[in-house]
This record gives sequence, structure tokens and C-alpha cells, in this order.
Amino acid sequence: MNDHEVHEECLRLLRDGLPVPAPAAFAEGRDYLPLGLDKDGDVAVVTFLYQWGDSAPSFIEGWTFHRRDGEWMELGGAGGSAPDEPLARRSSGEMGRHLLKYGSARTVRNANRLLPWGAKWVNEARLRASAEVARVRVGKRILDVPEHGHVVVVWGARRGPVIEALASDGAVLDVMDLDRPSVPVASQG
Repeated sequence: MNDHEVHEECLRLLRDGLPVPAPAAFAEGRDYLPLGLDKDGDVAVVTFLYQWGDSAPSFIEGWTFHRRDGEWMELGGAGGSAPDEPLARRSSGEMGRHLLKYGSARTVRNANRLLPWGAKWVNEARLRASAEVARVRVGKRILDVPEHGHVVVVWGARRGPVIEALASDGAVLDVMDLDRPSVPVASQG
């Protein structure tokens, strides 16, 4: 997928949302899957899982956007290696906790300013939720966790949000402060 196709696919997903249910396998002839989407006011992020044949490792990439004058403007992208078996959901016992942060990125949203200070940023965090997590609460936003367990969160504030992993009954299973390093909890046993 070239940059133009990525941009068009991101705009389509921002307009229409992610497919429900989330894709569980790559479609014939496509080397990417839409993985996650989050919007927070005038900022947004879209993530994709890429796979280039059987021998190359999978790759997860996130693209950030800022809404200006009613249009989504692409700010940039970042990515990294995907975990082994990226579409297989893991239990909290296998993961060590209910939420794991495996990637993050930051892009400037006012790059056209005249002076170097006063930069405003769009931040993203790529998370993996355990099989027990049904939804993730980010402030007042509630994000459904797709079957594959990957969630992406975007924010434009200086401080990162606190994320809560929720069970299907709404019980809080885990809390993660995106401003602090995440440390897996010791297993009970």
C-alpha cells in the first residue's frame, strides 16, 4: 500500500469507522488490516497491521490526524514490529496484566508556527488488551476492544490519559497511566 492509498484508507475509516466485526485474517490480495481507530475532539489516530509474505515479520503502523476547517489533515505516522501472532488474543495470565502498551508516537500539529516554542502535539499509544477486557475507558470515552485485542488511544493534552480496562459487566480490571512507565504486575501464585 503506497502513501496515497494509506491516506485514502485512513480518511475512509475516519468517516465510516472500523469494520464490525474486526477482520480476523488478511483478505486475498491485501497486505494490511485496519487494526484500531480513536478520535478525541479534533485529533485522531488510525492503525494498520501489515504483513509482507510469510517470512517477514508483521508491522503495526499508526497515522495521526488533526481536524482543521472540517477536514482531517494527516500529521504523520510511526510504527514498529507487531507481537508474535498479532491477531491471537491472549489471557491476562499470558500477558502479565490486562493492558500492555507496546508502542507510542507523537506528531506536532502546529508545525506552521513562526517561532520554535509553543508546539502542540498529538500523541498516540498502541495497547494490547487481554481476552477478559471488553472495553477501554479513556476519560469519558469508551472504546470497544476488537476480537484481536489491539486498541489505539489518541490525545492532544499535555498529560497522557489514565486508561481503564473494563470487563463485559463494567468492572475495572486494570488501570494504566500513559504518563508513567507501565510495569507488569507480579503474578499471584
